[in-house]
This record gives sequence, structure tokens and C-alpha cells, in this order.
Amino acid sequence: MSSPAYEHFDPRAYLRNNYLPPRADFSSEEFVVPWKLRCLAETFASGEIRGRTLIDVGTGPTIYQLLSACDHFEEIVATDYLAVNREELGRWARGEPGTFDWSPFIQHVCKIEGRGEPWQDKERRLRQRLRRILPIDVHRPEPLGTPLRPRADALLSAFCLEAVSPDRAAFVRALAHVGNLLRPGGHAVLLGALGESFYLAGPARLPVVPLQESDVREALAAAGFALRELRSYAMPPALRTGVDDVDGVFFAHAQKPLEA
Repeated sequence: MSSPAYEHFDPRAYLRNNYLPPRADFSSEEFVVPWKLRCLAETFASGEIRGRTLIDVGTGPTIYQLLSACDHFEEIVATDYLAVNREELGRWARGEPGTFDWSPFIQHVCKIEGRGEPWQDKERRLRQRLRRILPIDVHRPEPLGTPLRPRADALLSAFCLEAVSPDRAAFVRALAHVGNLLRPGGHAVLLGALGESFYLAGPARLPVVPLQESDVREALAAAGFALRELRSYAMPPALRTGVDDVDGVFFAHAQKPLEA
């Protein structure tokens, strides 16, 4: 992840651009953030993806992607390349004042999960289970620097790998590298951008490798994953706000094969 633009990455600007209205409008699931939350809620509701450890690759300054997952794991390991993102995430995990308000996201997830759970309980549980926030570099064969022991039961990654890969070949290699963090038979849940070449985060203009659905399918197969499900969302004109040039979003559930 060598782009000099990352030196100017502003987590608060990134959050404003993507996790406030119009993109984070909970009045309809036609908006992109509720669509992402629905995909995650339905996938984790099956109960198939569970275990001791979930690793989130490239967490950034966000926690929405962990809200449905946190009910099914004893420990969540968050990771990011940028210290500013790890610091922002740590402030939220510690409950410090002045951090981004994720309560509308938590309330919406509790609503679609339909268990009648007070949103404060889910927030508390996620904070309790978010045990570690580690640096990561997905372009290294050992992304954490040393092997994860025991390996994770599941892997989650949202808008990371395509955003830090200079081309499709690097995207495939990054998928294979993070797959080393996952136990045989473990599950991978991915969210990512389709047709995007850049996004903004304050003064930073970050390059993205543009992907199509076929690229996602081919990359998962090349990295040794079996695709279980692939969904896509087309970004409507009203949500094309100039902070990126994204065409859509993909959601993928894949599985690492059992070792022979």
C-alpha cells in the first residue's frame, strides 16, 4: 500500500462522505448502506459462519460491518494499515466522546435482525469482543507479520483489497495472502466496489482497481476460495455524489476448502 495519497487520508472525511446521508439513509433499502447491512445480517443469521475468532481485514474507521458478525464470535480482531484508522477505531471501542455516531446503524441492524434487542446491548457486545486492533499489510504473504495462531474461523473485509491493489493481479495476490489467516473450511465475507477508479478522503484522492463481477469471481477462484454467493448493487444517480466514481457494490460469501 505504497500510494503517497494515504499519508493524507482523513478518517473523518471518509466517514462523512460514505456514512452520512444520502448514502446512509435508513428510510429505504434502496440506499446503499441499508443494502450492505441487509446482506451482512442475512448471511450471519444462517448460523453457519461462527466460531472463536473473526478477523476483519482493513477495518478502516468503521464498525458497521461487524454488527451482525459480533453475535457469532468470541473475539474480533480488527486490522488496518493506517495508524490514523486504528486510532479512530480504538477511540470508538473505548467509548471516548467525539467519535463517529454509529447508533443509527446499530439501531437499523437490530431492527432487521428482528430479535427485539436494545441497540445499546449490541453496541456493548461489539466493544467487548473487539479485543485487538492490529496493523496489517495485505501485500505481504504474512499480512500481520507473523502467522495468526490459531487461524481465524472467518474473515471479513469491506472495501479494502480493491482499494489498495494497483491492478487485478495484485488483488488476487492480496486475497490469497489474507486467506492465509483463515483456517481450512473457514468462511470469507467480502464487500467491495465495482467499477471504481478513485475515492476521496479529505485531501487524499485514493486510487482503486476497477472491478467487475466477473473479476471478483475469477479472483476468488484464483486465490483458492469456493464462491458460495455473490450479490451486487447498482449505485443510483442520487448517490453519485462526486466523492468517488463507483458504479456499484458487490457482496461475496466464499469458503476456503478443507485441506486434504
